[in-house]
Amino acid sequence: MKSFLKWTGRGAAILIVVAVVLGIWKRDELARLGTVLTLFDEGRIVHNFSNMGAAFLTNNLPRGDGVVSELPVGPSAILPIETAKWIDDRAITGLVVLKDGRLVFEDYYLETSPDDLRINWSVSKSYLSALFGVLLAEGAFGSIDDQVTKYVPDLIGSAYDGASIEDVLQMSSGVTFDEDYLAFFSDINKMGRVLALGGSMDAFTTGQDESFAPPGQQWQYVSIDTHVIGMVIRGTTGRDIPDLLNEKIIAPLGLEVAPYYLTDGHDAAFVLGGLNTTTRDNARFGQMIANGGFWNGRQIVPEDWIDASTVASAITASGATGYGYQWWVPSNAQEGQFLARGIYGQYIYIDRISNVVIAVHAADRLFREPGVSQQNEDMFRLIAESLE
Repeated sequence: MKSFLKWTGRGAAILIVVAVVLGIWKRDELARLGTVLTLFDEGRIVHNFSNMGAAFLTNNLPRGDGVVSELPVGPSAILPIETAKWIDDRAITGLVVLKDGRLVFEDYYLETSPDDLRINWSVSKSYLSALFGVLLAEGAFGSIDDQVTKYVPDLIGSAYDGASIEDVLQMSSGVTFDEDYLAFFSDINKMGRVLALGGSMDAFTTGQDESFAPPGQQWQYVSIDTHVIGMVIRGTTGRDIPDLLNEKIIAPLGLEVAPYYLTDGHDAAFVLGGLNTTTRDNARFGQMIANGGFWNGRQIVPEDWIDASTVASAITASGATGYGYQWWVPSNAQEGQFLARGIYGQYIYIDRISNVVIAVHAADRLFREPGVSQQNEDMFRLIAESLE
């Protein structure tokens, strides 16, 4: 008995030592995981969204050595009276409004500032769409009808085998992926933990083996499709996304503050939601898109790609919000009205008819409540109409 207790005590001591060693060895990963698990907590979410580098690995995108592109100031706009309550209800942190390319309204809330690099979440997808359009025009891909396995052979045998580039651009891959942000064991949150712990998002993606429909037959918003777009770009160019986005989009835009991407432990950018920018710089990006890709005397993104990517081409339900190539199209929108949208209230609303761009950062913990998305879209239209 004494011998048994002796060895039991030694075993417990060994386990404690192992745990301590593992804790030291994985300290950074465990710290990031701890931050991720409290990322959206009330009282922390606003601060966290301006300090995502504390929770994840990052890759900085130098803004280049060019001058900051001007945002000329226009007549100050008096926004509709309903805007004040909306700002409070939706936990808006940054609001920038451009009319005819001129800054007519800008303000920041909840102790945020103009220089905060805030997480864009899925607004990042629309930046990637613009990059894809540039590379397509340059001949990096044969056609959007090409299968993704042509550029990413590791996807052969996965649920993405048979999907075209257009399928993943339109969120019509048919891949089974639980996008419930509020469920701990959902696929999107599993992917987030892979990111936080320094794992491989590529390996996570190639491991997807279930489909709910054949590719191209049914629309369902699954953010992992955007990661596949990133894999396709990396597969054909041999370059990483931050480097390409910096060269093709960021530097030509003349942003004020150098943005950064969240990355996994293998330097793969979190392209589906990890781009951090200022609200004002998002407005610059939006105005470039509103200009048909033209900015500072240069065609940055081909206009025909903007025209094609911002119309409701995916097979969504009748009367529902439409989807293009990583851009949303409100159900009652006219041609030329569309938006980039991210969880917790991130938006770039573009109205090419009225030449209005509205960039929003927020920390809206109630973003999934019924009617909230419609309320936001209605507010954007109301603001745009008030500027006419």
